[in-house]
Amino acid sequence: MMASSYSAKEEDGHHTGPAGLGAATRTRKPDNTAFKQQRLPAWQPILTAGTVLPAFFIIGLIFIPIGIGLYVTSNNIKEFEIDYTGTDRSSPCFDCSQSFSWNSTIPCKCFLSFSLDQPFESNVFMYYGLSNFYQNHRRYVKSRDDSQLNGDERSLKEPSKECEPYRTNENKPIAPCGAIANSMFNDTLDLFYINPNGSKTQIQLTKKGIAWWTDKHVKFRNPGGSNPNLTAVFKDTAKPVNWHKPVYELDSETDNNGFINEDFIVWMRTAALPTFRKLYRIIQKNNNMTPTLPRGNYSLEVTYNYPVRSFEGRKRVIFSTISWMGGKNPFLGIAYMTVGSICFFLGVVLLFIHHKYGNRNNSSDIAS
Repeated sequence: MMASSYSAKEEDGHHTGPAGLGAATRTRKPDNTAFKQQRLPAWQPILTAGTVLPAFFIIGLIFIPIGIGLYVTSNNIKEFEIDYTGTDRSSPCFDCSQSFSWNSTIPCKCFLSFSLDQPFESNVFMYYGLSNFYQNHRRYVKSRDDSQLNGDERSLKEPSKECEPYRTNENKPIAPCGAIANSMFNDTLDLFYINPNGSKTQIQLTKKGIAWWTDKHVKFRNPGGSNPNLTAVFKDTAKPVNWHKPVYELDSETDNNGFINEDFIVWMRTAALPTFRKLYRIIQKNNNMTPTLPRGNYSLEVTYNYPVRSFEGRKRVIFSTISWMGGKNPFLGIAYMTVGSICFFLGVVLLFIHHKYGNRNNSSDIAS
């Protein structure tokens, strides 16, 4: 029998050449390390009934109460929705929906009457909603110039090519450019409370505080720094094609005008689904003990500026309260209850199978 000797250098990928050469040659063998030789410590759990069954029951007992709590909280949020598309002849906005288009210069007004059976406490959030509007289209999402929106003066005069075909108009750069800005929602909504004597009281709507703080103070800035004269700042620029007024006339207040207009900022945050809602106004709670929106009759005055008939869309306005979990969303509670129920049911089934057949298998193993 021939004796063999072990060399650490050989396992490390080196071996000595023939006698007299004395030169080490490199081989393709991996180094003798724990990582390359796959000797790292690993945990390989063995799934048994004693570990799997408690996990199913624990998940079920935790998820089901959480789901019930989320579902009850969501149902306690009050919501009221009005569709004012005007496709039905009986709708007060039918004439506006049929006659108004992007080229219309005279706004059309319609009035919708509704009543609230329950009062709305605390702050009430007023949303506008659109249906069949695909803001998630790839070309639509890319059609913007973030440098221009951030106040870069060079991008103001030379917008990005991503904004085509809404990059220039009449040989002037469009500010703001792109398809997103061009299709900005511009209906005007005013709310009135109908007093018992028939007179109207306008509800105060807060237009500030509806955009994200980071969007308002970081992502969107007016060019020209602190120059309050936005007319001079946006000189030699054109308004978007579908807009009725330039960007520096969106609001009379300087801190809510131009690129930092909060209605504009809210619209520029694109939605993921074709049916969506965006925050329009906030109805602040009164200092006295009366509800924010008491039960009774109301009138919604709509200045119809946004046509949706061309893409078969629908428009609606939503009044909603919020809770610690945000707005109304029953899906989250239903999802928790569904997962918890499935896990609990599987735990019962597996427990029954283990109780009925587990002892039999153990007995056969012992006998063999």
